[in-house]
Amino acid sequence: MSLVLTVNGGSSSLKCALFAPQAESTECLYQFKLSNILNAPVMKVISSRGETLEQHQPDMSAIDTEDRHQACLDQVIQWVRKQMPDSRISAFGHRVVHGGQSFSDPVKINEKILLRLEELIPLAPLHQPYNLKLIRACQRLEPELPQIACFDTMFHIGQPDIERHYAIPRKYTEAGVHKYGFHGLSYEFIQRSLEKIGKGAESEKTVICHLGAGASMCAVKKGKSIASSMGFTAVDGLPMGSRTGNIDPGVLLYLQRHYHMDTDQLENFLYKESGWLGVSGISSDMLELEQSDQPEAEEAIAMFAYRAALEIGRLSAALQGLEQLVFTGGVGENDSKLRKRICDQLEWLGVKLNKSANKEGEAIISKASAKVLVRVIPTNEEAMIALHAQEVLA
Repeated sequence: MSLVLTVNGGSSSLKCALFAPQAESTECLYQFKLSNILNAPVMKVISSRGETLEQHQPDMSAIDTEDRHQACLDQVIQWVRKQMPDSRISAFGHRVVHGGQSFSDPVKINEKILLRLEELIPLAPLHQPYNLKLIRACQRLEPELPQIACFDTMFHIGQPDIERHYAIPRKYTEAGVHKYGFHGLSYEFIQRSLEKIGKGAESEKTVICHLGAGASMCAVKKGKSIASSMGFTAVDGLPMGSRTGNIDPGVLLYLQRHYHMDTDQLENFLYKESGWLGVSGISSDMLELEQSDQPEAEEAIAMFAYRAALEIGRLSAALQGLEQLVFTGGVGENDSKLRKRICDQLEWLGVKLNKSANKEGEAIISKASAKVLVRVIPTNEEAMIALHAQEVLA
């Protein structure tokens, strides 16, 4: 049996999933999660039913931290070979955060494309280097196998210029300083899920809310992204676990002048010290905030719900109306309290929540009489990557 292994890495983590391609779909066989890989790595293997099959700490004390990602990837490949000797990995599918203006579709990676993707590192310095590091690691481990890059930005290519462009001198816009939007693989998976539902679900004026520690929203019209909350970087838009979201650029100038912050300090402020963590002073985890009785935790939650409702209003204006609202992502799929907070502020748009359906996390959580249909659809970026890999190789 030929298999596709999806690869999605961060600075100190690695997520892989093993898929068996089928006609126009894929079946996930196993998931592999490796955490804390720069210190004491932990490897967890999860079945297709979500059960943890094994968990252990591979000894990597003798491996330099620069080589840990490749060593962790090798652990996954060796596990597959041992447990599934009659099968073989036939391709790697990679999540690459930034495809710039050049990549509107998944691509089979070659050296020329890899060099082009390295040029985009300044646009996503916290994510892109690790995406490309894992591509190189796959090349060293399995040089004969094809690798397919799938981009978080590609779903948003084609948005109108008035949405993508900033009010800055045109020379900078033409040099690539404009909105790109992210979480595109998640949005594409949700759009394909709506197409499977049919009955017009796929073509309605829809706002998709991908809510988690990294949060964004996307306005989709007739299956196409026409506006999104994230911009030039993935720090823009909604306040997130530890990211600021929208902020007056003048604040950064003020911090630079009066607190003498340099570029690295400002980057840390924007990405790692702010958002729910910064407001609450407690945590970047929504569940922890909801369990806290501190007023600062309540403020962080209320701010997020308020800003989410505001953004849905903006995206509804881009759509010239709203017919469908979809919640997805770790928080969007599982947090009924937060969904209610957001939807309660959208009654003016025609959103009416069915409280019991929302509490139970049903597929449709709006009242039958509501003008806006509200859905909860689990996302699966790894499945989208595997499907793209299958389509490219076909």
